[in-house]
Amino acid sequence: MIPMLYSKEVAKALETGAPIVALESTIITHGMPFPQNVETARLVEDDIRHAGAVPATIAVLGGVLHIGLEPETLDQLGQAENVAKLSRADMAACIATGGNGATTVAATMIAAHLAGIHVFATGGIGGVHKGAEESFDISADLHELAQTPVTVVAAGAKAILDLPKTFEVLETLGVPVIAFGQDMLPAFWSARSDMAAPLRMDTVEQIAKSQQMRTAMGLKGGQLVTNPIPKDAEIPANELAPIITQALNEAETAGINAKAVTPFLLGRIFELTEGRSLTANIALVRNNARLAAQIAIAMRQEPAPR
Repeated sequence: MIPMLYSKEVAKALETGAPIVALESTIITHGMPFPQNVETARLVEDDIRHAGAVPATIAVLGGVLHIGLEPETLDQLGQAENVAKLSRADMAACIATGGNGATTVAATMIAAHLAGIHVFATGGIGGVHKGAEESFDISADLHELAQTPVTVVAAGAKAILDLPKTFEVLETLGVPVIAFGQDMLPAFWSARSDMAAPLRMDTVEQIAKSQQMRTAMGLKGGQLVTNPIPKDAEIPANELAPIITQALNEAETAGINAKAVTPFLLGRIFELTEGRSLTANIALVRNNARLAAQIAIAMRQEPAPR
């Protein structure tokens, strides 16, 4: 048996059939300092509640998979040290050995599916890192999208990645990539990239039906809904490009690799943008949470295709 603990709010939602949105926990443990991390997590949860759904922040604590966190547990996680960053490869080991871990996109998708949650909101997915042709540094998030039936709402892939290669891999894996309300893919901190979206959908009902149709057809995997950051919060791509290049060069010089790359780059970009990247990050996560709640509601209202 998998040791799982549901928060009171999530347990009630599962019992009554209320719409639920999963949330990752690495943004709490690896994304921001305390108390801003907890404050942001609460804002995102409240955005989901105000939109009519129930938030389920996911983490592993003391070897127990938590589906939703009580307020005091969220506080504890926000101040915890030496919390592992979990993905598909090490999630089971962390649970089996009684460890503490925060879930990435891949791990959150796995947990959400186990709990019967169909929609997940995050900031940006992982993907193909620059120089991957030599390092083979490719996030497990991409393969998870291809095999786990959860709709993931994100502001695209993180802008520090090789975006063309990331979306090429998703196409190869057969993952639907949907731009919400525009023809171009967003680029995390920027509302638009120079890449055309493979699919465009303008309503949450279309997105909900798309995932339900995949299930009816027996197609494995989920779908990625790319939701552009609000215009008043974005940092234009041409302004970010030299900053990202500088951060990447510094990471390479310092020999930073594997799971340490993304936290280093995000931290360095925060410094180089004088905090604007974090402000934008919070805005896009909240925007994604609100859209995910609407999709979760639509999935409850739309009859499944026969």
